[in-house]
Amino acid sequence: MLAFTSLNKQHWQFSQTLRRLTFIATIIFVVFGVGRLNSLADDHPLTCSQLMGMKIPAASIGLPTTGAVVTATQSVAASGTGTSAIGAYCLVSGNIMPIDPTAPNIEFQLALPAAWNHKILMLGGGGFDGTIPAPTGNAPNSNGLVPLGRGYAVFASDSGHQDPNGADGAFTVNHEALLNFMGEALKKTHDTALYLVEAFYAARPYKSYFAGGSTGGRESLTVIQRWPQDWDGAIAFYPAWDFAALTLGQLNIAETFAAPDAWLDPAKRGVLYKAALANCDALDGVADGVISNVRACLETFNPATAMLSGVPIRCPGGVDTGDTCLSDAQITALNKVNHPVPFDYRLASGETKYLGNNILIADLGIPSTNPLEPIISELALGSVPPAFPLTSSMMFDGQIADSWIRYTVVDNVSYNSLTFSITNPGPYIPRLYYLSSLDAIDYDLSRFADKGGKLLMMHGTADMTVTTRGTEYYYSRLQDTMGGWRVNDFVRFYEVPGFQHALSTVFNPAWDNLTELENWVEHGAVPTNEVVTDTEGVPGRTRPLCVYPGWPKYKGSGDVNSASSFTCAYSDNRW
Repeated sequence: MLAFTSLNKQHWQFSQTLRRLTFIATIIFVVFGVGRLNSLADDHPLTCSQLMGMKIPAASIGLPTTGAVVTATQSVAASGTGTSAIGAYCLVSGNIMPIDPTAPNIEFQLALPAAWNHKILMLGGGGFDGTIPAPTGNAPNSNGLVPLGRGYAVFASDSGHQDPNGADGAFTVNHEALLNFMGEALKKTHDTALYLVEAFYAARPYKSYFAGGSTGGRESLTVIQRWPQDWDGAIAFYPAWDFAALTLGQLNIAETFAAPDAWLDPAKRGVLYKAALANCDALDGVADGVISNVRACLETFNPATAMLSGVPIRCPGGVDTGDTCLSDAQITALNKVNHPVPFDYRLASGETKYLGNNILIADLGIPSTNPLEPIISELALGSVPPAFPLTSSMMFDGQIADSWIRYTVVDNVSYNSLTFSITNPGPYIPRLYYLSSLDAIDYDLSRFADKGGKLLMMHGTADMTVTTRGTEYYYSRLQDTMGGWRVNDFVRFYEVPGFQHALSTVFNPAWDNLTELENWVEHGAVPTNEVVTDTEGVPGRTRPLCVYPGWPKYKGSGDVNSASSFTCAYSDNRW
């Protein structure tokens, strides 16, 4: 096993080599690539079968590769109805080859519609990626027509490694694969797809968009930070933008609930959630099953003293007596996750602490017949307590954190991640700083804004996978860096009460966010009075989409399931 300092030096040397190759590739692209683009007017559109075997030269890709190749093409007939209706298209599959021969290929897919709208859209992934998001899919939390059905040329990649489960970080021991996952695969995939789009249609796209949530949200922020010239608009929902700090926070949750008697089974989670509703639901003006005034709730709700139906939810004497109450060990664990965790160091993002999670108000996977509940349980606390080694029945994000610590930080597959000190990791501080430097941590989006780019961000207040507080922190740093009025010109950040991570049984939001973004970018239609529809908690009910730090407050009268009965209050939900 390599010593940490030796590994870090090798990574640094490799990074320097890649930077030199990037510079050379850029010069080649400018000299030769532009000439190809200028000749498009003389080109003729290609058929789907003519793309088979096409080679994309490395000079046409803005970061170092050894080129790309189309490995399969398929003409697909029109299908689907409603928002899933898709016209005929050509499905292209291919590989982008690395510089390091031991690194995996980047596998990608591109869907080229017969009725092209002269726009392109890239879809982001999730977890550790490892699979290709289907180009027939929709933007996250959208109830509008799928992009391919709108005529977009849609593409995506596996970010440069192959893993069907999305929780295995073993690929990160290869530095080029790590850099691909942290962002470089996005640029390589974009440039490869653009080459094929222009070859197929003999025309350039009019607009370019990116849409993703979670890891895909980080990827969305990454592309507009690093390559703003490529993009006109971005959707970044519940973004895992600072993967280093986030994963330390996820490890904190795993370590906390791995402590003796700390873990909560679904029945105990139900007690906690019912007590939170009983104490906090009406703080937004009406008891509607959604805690909207989050800050007021977290300032007043204490599991140690809270009552449910006139009975304390704390077990008598703090000793666990069953599933109808919470022990002191469990209350201590909940409070630890709710509060920030200080670092004795600073990450490249500027963070000196993990901000904690809104765990006291979240559905953590409670007894329910809703088919989404098992997924929520997996994303929150799992079906069994965390222990080393973490298995698939344990919390999903604990699995990611465990893999990230062992492979990416410590470089020792046998290392017990649950013994890792988040507060003071000693010799691993430089490594954590370096990994944070690869994240989407640029708080100055001037280049993107100056070209007319627009950004939509959204996060649920009950997210236990990617903490809501992290996105609030990023948004506040944008405002501090660029100025609040400047940020308001091109960013909308909405918070949705009750929404967990990517899905929710409490309030599962959907709206035609891609159309909202298109109208803002292409027609200057500033988003106002946006409304979101619940598809799970009370299907069909609506609420106003409130720009952070706003939250929906009941006006005092009117249909409790109608957005018109609510207004956006701004009594400060921010941290």
